[in-house]
Amino acid sequence: MKERKTYKEITFANPFVLDGLVVPLEAGTYRLVVDEQLIEGLSFPSYQPVATHLEIPAISAQLVKRQFLQVSADEIEEALQKDTESQCGESDQ
Repeated sequence: MKERKTYKEITFANPFVLDGLVVPLEAGTYRLVVDEQLIEGLSFPSYQPVATHLEIPAISAQLVKRQFLQVSADEIEEALQKDTESQCGESDQ
């Protein structure tokens, strides 16, 4: 099967927590890597996600060593939503 990777940068304005982590990750821009597999048998090329990884630490961190944390797309969406909601709550005050 043919596979590809897609890359997306996501930004958190506040520290955030993901499942499986003991300490929160710092606010910043992170690289999200999605592994996708070609769905065969269709008359057009279409890919489905098979794994999602968050590269840590944030892109701005001046570290040589980087790690990839396997996450779910839903978990990332939930963390981004909470981050957005906390920003809106701060601006209301």
